[in-house]
Amino acid sequence: MAQEAKTITVGTAVALPGTVVRGHIPVTKTGTGGEISIAVIVINGAKPGPCLWIDACIHGDEPEGTLTCHTLAAEINPAELAGTLVLVPAMNAPAFEAGQRGNPLDTFSYDMNRIYPGRANGYLTERIAWAHAEFMKTVADYEISIHSGGAHSYLSETIFVNEDPMSVELAKAMGRGWELVLSAISPKGNPMATMLEAGKSGITVELGGRPATSPEGMRKVVEILSEAMRNVMRHYGMIAGVAHYPEKRWKGVQEALLAPASGVFVPAEGVACQKPMKKGDAVATIVDVWGDVVGTLVAPADGMIFGLRALPNVMTGEWCCFYGKTDGFRD
Repeated sequence: MAQEAKTITVGTAVALPGTVVRGHIPVTKTGTGGEISIAVIVINGAKPGPCLWIDACIHGDEPEGTLTCHTLAAEINPAELAGTLVLVPAMNAPAFEAGQRGNPLDTFSYDMNRIYPGRANGYLTERIAWAHAEFMKTVADYEISIHSGGAHSYLSETIFVNEDPMSVELAKAMGRGWELVLSAISPKGNPMATMLEAGKSGITVELGGRPATSPEGMRKVVEILSEAMRNVMRHYGMIAGVAHYPEKRWKGVQEALLAPASGVFVPAEGVACQKPMKKGDAVATIVDVWGDVVGTLVAPADGMIFGLRALPNVMTGEWCCFYGKTDGFRD
């Protein structure tokens, strides 16, 4: 017998085949009776297929993914969809409402992307993560966490994988423009790791941040992200159309380049994200209040910058840029 589409339940959202349902994954209540929950949009296709789960705002100051979820919710027609698209526009709800990386009222588990999947009886952020993970690892086949540079920086099109073949394939499905595919430095503490433990596939993608939050800049970032998500759905046969792929994909690992002195971070002439560099190439100088050079940064290996800080004033040891140390190409 041919397979039939199934009803999908995520928290209070119960979506019959061919429907779009909004709901919440409940977590707890505030002292005044308000709900703390995770909003979800479930687009359940009329035809059977895989479940793509997209997470936004695991860091509350990274709304690029939120707007991408809104774009997809408006575009994807459940009558033509094979499988299910689950959209989580604000995974870390308290951080999203505060406009900060983490929940400012939860100092013990501030960064959800370091403590995921949390604990059922843990700190508040851990409990939110746990509630999310219980549904995600059960319902999703593929998960994409959308990140950006947030309030402190700009990050260009970069993907992190756990090197499992399914994760690497999902990264390829992001399509053209996503050539930098790095190995995740942290194998635990994030949704990608939880998906791997469940025998499924997840990736983390980066694009956007403070220097690209003008109306025009944000619109461009959201368009790029939305097209990548549509390409993933084409790749897995969820929507009509032919998927496109990068001609080449770099592999490697990231390294954070830190300020060797305090002052103003001044990038070297010609420095740009995703531009190949050689070991020893000039990245930036640090100048003090008098304009004297007090420190320099150079490329630690062959590779490319994929993230730059938004504000140029730095203190010794502060983050200046993210560097991808590349080691050839992926198959």
